[in-house]
Amino acid sequence: MIVLDPDKSSLYLDLRNTPCPLNLIRIRLALETLEPSSFLEVDLDRGEPEEMVIPSLKNAGHHVEIISQEISWIKLLITKSGG
Repeated sequence: MIVLDPDKSSLYLDLRNTPCPLNLIRIRLALETLEPSSFLEVDLDRGEPEEMVIPSLKNAGHHVEIISQEISWIKLLITKSGG
């Protein structure tokens, strides 16, 4: 599920049950549609997705924060980098 905020400064993606690396590809494509310093909220499975996606986004210069945690998934708040 993809939801665009009316002000176009944030997106929401539900990527639970989306395998790696497809989840990371979808996140990167969504970030491309946003302006720098905009937000992307992502629901992501724990385990391998969490271990692969977060470092990859940080290495690309984005700020990543875990804003909610459940037993089987987490919610990320990703701030798009300026570059």
